[in-house]
Amino acid sequence: MTESLFDINPSKKLNNLPLALKIRPTSLDEFAGQEHILGKGKLLRRAIEADKVTSLILFGPPGTGKTALAHIIAVQAKSHFVKINAVTSGVDELRRVIEEAKHRQNLKGKSTILFIDEVHRFNKMQQDALLPAVEDNTITLIGATTHNPYFFINAPLVSRSTVAEFYPLKNTDLQKIVTRALKDKEKGLGNYNIKMEEEAINHLIKSSDGDARRLLNALEIGVLTTSPNKEGIIDFNLIIAEESIQKKAIVYDKDETGHYDTISAFIKSMRGSDPDAALYWLAKMIEAGEDPRFIARRIVICASEDVGNADPQALVIANACFQVCELIGMPEGRIPLAQATIYVACAPKSNAGYEAIESAIKDVKEKRTEKVPSHLQVGSYKGAEKLGRGVGYKYAHSFPGHFVAQDYGANGKHYYTPSLQGYEKIIKQRLDEWRKRKEETPKEKDKGTSV
Repeated sequence: MTESLFDINPSKKLNNLPLALKIRPTSLDEFAGQEHILGKGKLLRRAIEADKVTSLILFGPPGTGKTALAHIIAVQAKSHFVKINAVTSGVDELRRVIEEAKHRQNLKGKSTILFIDEVHRFNKMQQDALLPAVEDNTITLIGATTHNPYFFINAPLVSRSTVAEFYPLKNTDLQKIVTRALKDKEKGLGNYNIKMEEEAINHLIKSSDGDARRLLNALEIGVLTTSPNKEGIIDFNLIIAEESIQKKAIVYDKDETGHYDTISAFIKSMRGSDPDAALYWLAKMIEAGEDPRFIARRIVICASEDVGNADPQALVIANACFQVCELIGMPEGRIPLAQATIYVACAPKSNAGYEAIESAIKDVKEKRTEKVPSHLQVGSYKGAEKLGRGVGYKYAHSFPGHFVAQDYGANGKHYYTPSLQGYEKIIKQRLDEWRKRKEETPKEKDKGTSV
């Protein structure tokens, strides 16, 4: 049942296929990116070159080379290759493929590689149906998914496979892919007379967000829909690039200071309680193709560092925003990003928590490390009482108001000084009362014994 996409016939007509499929690499030397698993001397590369591939689960963002790698394995492997898609396949088809693989192995001594695209779409029963065949090597499974397999694929299947994470392609990787597409006369656009402006290529690369498929689709549609000039030259300029990838070129400096300047303005606008300015910088980053997870992380940090306990709900909302962005992606992710931005910008501000931990870390680094008072040490093991461990500890819940004054170490230094902002005003009132009661209570001598 090998799909025609994996039919490596030199005479195959490629005219009707999109550019992204036509120039798909057929060898590891043509493959761009993922050096951390496919670089020279890396284990996975050696296994592919030696035709010793074991079951694999490839996961990462779209357009990063997961299916392309399966294609390369299909070219180089001596095994029979079968491709199915988890969206359109079921248990019956899986069982048929496995039976055919057993028959092929028994009669011809030939192994089978089963490539399952979007493997996370299989339910538990479908995934369980693969286990026996994977375990006894009836098939070598290669699963591709955009979802973290540790969450979306059964643990027994993951444990029997090598998990390889794919990262968004680097700009240098995308540049290689564009160059090959423009030069290749057999499969690419080499037969077109194209004048490719550098700023147009840079815009396509940056706007594709590490996705080679998106990049090549935009390049192809731009070339095929642009009429040549009088000299027969297709002038692929920035305007064509913007139209092709449907994204305006937002000015982010070539040295990427624009990237850092914009996120700096975004954070400072939230810290300065200006939701309108914060939303503008957020919109700029979204339109420039900034990673939404990067933006969400900065909102989380701002919610903790600049809002803190003045409004503890800010961190909850910021964290929810980060998780939602991971689940739904863009463009819908812009909405929770905006909601969290507005909430953090409009929340009362306090950096007391940030100042507190910085002060405590400074003391730990620069001063003598404090010994844990004996009454706070573990006292549940045999012989602990003889050593004075845990002796004299007062259980706070046994006292009025669930508070009791006792020494908790750190030499009684006050690192945390709550502000009068928002909820921290209430915290300050409570903490001032507790600290006052502690100061009025005589300090007990440590009852621990030396050994």
